[in-house]
Amino acid sequence: MKYDLHIHSKYSSDGILDPGKIVKVAVKKGLDGIAVTDHNTIKGGLSTKKFETENFKVIVGSEIYTTRGEIIGLFLSEEIKSKEFSEVCDEIRDQDGLIIVPHPFDELRNSSFKIRKEDIKRFDAIETFNSRCIYQKYNKKAGSYAEKNDLSAVGGSDAHFSYEIGRAGISIDSDDIRNAVLKNDLNVFGKNTIFLIHVLTKVLKTWRKTRYG
Repeated sequence: MKYDLHIHSKYSSDGILDPGKIVKVAVKKGLDGIAVTDHNTIKGGLSTKKFETENFKVIVGSEIYTTRGEIIGLFLSEEIKSKEFSEVCDEIRDQDGLIIVPHPFDELRNSSFKIRKEDIKRFDAIETFNSRCIYQKYNKKAGSYAEKNDLSAVGGSDAHFSYEIGRAGISIDSDDIRNAVLKNDLNVFGKNTIFLIHVLTKVLKTWRKTRYG
């Protein structure tokens, strides 16, 4: 079974995808499930959850910008209210959610979380393949870090456009994705996105800022 664990909908400031469209494309691309992880909100995940079926799973998540950079919470049911890193982690845990570090070593993103040794115990997994990492060395460094520190490795496309959905993720042999992540009983797969996608994202963010302020 294949899951893309990092997708953005129109509820992200830099996203355009309707929840129904996300599921339609994901199914067409052979995925068995997805995690919708909009920036600082679970609205996209909750909306997409309505399209979940017996054969297609939707995980409600959010990519939260904390005081120390972005972390992803999966299996959420309520909005994360805090921005302070430790409090965000506590809020995710209070919902019995999983804590993932996305693209931790991508030096081209100011939002990337800079991991300290004392942080490791807080995390359930490291995103070791993100399709939007322009340089593969960032993904490789994340993979080495996860292995060295005995952390689960996961993957996600970081999709903002339909083309990107399913370009990275995980494959598992069971239908218990939560347990598979916790036990690192999975395989990560991925392909890099084309550079044009980054340009389109910049254009979209600029257009929205100009229009809505």
